[in-house]
Order: sequence, then structure tokens, then C-alpha cells
Amino acid sequence: MASLPPLLPLPSNPNPKTIRRRSLLLSSTAAAATATLPIPLPAVAGDPPSPAITDRVFMDFSLCPSFLRPDRPLAPDLLSACPDSQPLGRIIFGLYGKVVPKTVANFKAMCATSSYRGALVHKILEGEFFAAGRQGRREKGEIRPPPNLVKNSETVDSQSFQLKHWKPGTLSLCLSENDDDDEIRLDPEYHNVEFLVTTGPGPCPRLDDQNIVFGTVLEGLDVVGSIAAIPTYKPSERIRQFNDFAEFLGDERAVNARALWNRPLKTVYVSDCGELKVAKPSLSPSLP
Repeated sequence: MASLPPLLPLPSNPNPKTIRRRSLLLSSTAAAATATLPIPLPAVAGDPPSPAITDRVFMDFSLCPSFLRPDRPLAPDLLSACPDSQPLGRIIFGLYGKVVPKTVANFKAMCATSSYRGALVHKILEGEFFAAGRQGRREKGEIRPPPNLVKNSETVDSQSFQLKHWKPGTLSLCLSENDDDDEIRLDPEYHNVEFLVTTGPGPCPRLDDQNIVFGTVLEGLDVVGSIAAIPTYKPSERIRQFNDFAEFLGDERAVNARALWNRPLKTVYVSDCGELKVAKPSLSPSLP
């Protein structure tokens, strides 16, 4: 049997530090490569889906510089009392008629009959919303609904509050934010038609579950921003403290005084409104 050739000895490393340095270099390079790999981010939920747009209406907003002047002529409504109107622009609303059909029907009827014309934007809360459509005397920029509105049982139906105020331009029926006088609300034929539009920049969760979302701004967010930028009356801290104390004592004047807070210092009003025809309900209708 032939003998195997003798095994050759492995070459000895004259400098063991070279291997250690090379190992460290390779391990650090591998670590750096691992560190540069992208780290997966947690999934972020997208915007909630919007309901189908079943109807569209428009509102034109204007400024009336002379409305607060003491020498302005008396007139039966704000439109007649404002010869120097300054247009702000048009807002087009898309309405969710399949979600809250009665709320949408009344709002659409108010626009189609021009019942919102001359309505003041009577309240602006910075970073939240503006409100319009308070009922009362037309010469004061308040409105009177037509008699053919439907009785809105959706205001007491929990299913009507499923949509949230999650983005600027959300259109909502004022319930917790309603400013109609008690005398008007106690009328058996009362119809709530006061509305608000959220102004952003973010969501307004404190309005959720207390006001009915029934539409959104399709065009005119720049007009919403112009209205939101109008300065409002803000009482000093001392006046707020006096008001809180008066309310604690049961003084009704405290509530009346609070009604003046957040009033815009410029007169903004609905100068025109109407209905736009929708050929087919859609999630993103084409606008004229």
C-alpha cells in the first residue's frame, strides 16, 4: 500500500495583529452596510374614505365695509344696506345625501331659495371653524327659513354623527355650536339651519358626535382661509374672569356678553347662493 505524502505545515503568521485588524475592518464594514439598510416604518392609516357626493351648492361670500358704520342707511336686509360690497369669492360644497338625506334636503332648499342670502358669518373661532345662518331679523344679517323644510329627525339619531370633522372644509350642521335664541328654538315649527365650516389647519375633534357632518368644500378653500383670517373680538383676561364670576352667580348678562366673543371685526356675509346640478353621484365629481 502506497504511503500518503506527508502533510505540509501551515504557514505561520508572522504578524497576528494583521488578522485582528483585518477582522475588525471587515466586521465594521459589515456593520456599516447593515446600518445603511432602510428601516421599515410602521404603517400609517390614510384619510378616511369620503361618502358619495349627491348634490352640490355654491355660496358667494363678500365683505360689507359700511355695515358697522352708525350713519349707514336703514334697510330691510343686509344686501340692501351694503352698496360697497367687496367680493371674497365662491365656495362650492359637495353634500352627502345618502348619509343624512334630511339635513342635506334642508340645506339644499335653503340655497335653492336663496334663503341664506344676506346671512352674516357671525362667529369665527381661530384654528377651528366659522359659522353662519343664525335665525332672526334680516336687517341684522340673520335669516328666516322657508316654510317647506322637512322635520329633521336626524338631529336625534346617533347614526347621523358617524362622520367626523377630520379635515379643513368640513361642512356641518350646528347643534352644540348653535347660536339661535331660545325663543326661536322653542317654536314648534323651528328648523335648525345654522351651519359651520371647519377652517383647519388640522382636524377639529371637539365638534365630533355633537354636530352633523353633511358635506365638504369641493372648491374655494382659499375663500375659507380668507374668512378664517379675519380678526375677531377677543375679551381681555380680566373681562373673562368677571364673566365667569357673573355666570357663577346666575347673571344672565354673562351669557349675552359671551355671544359677542369671537365675532368678526369685519362684516362677512353670504352675498349669493344656489344649487348646482350633479349629473351622477360620484366620489370626486367633475366641477364646472
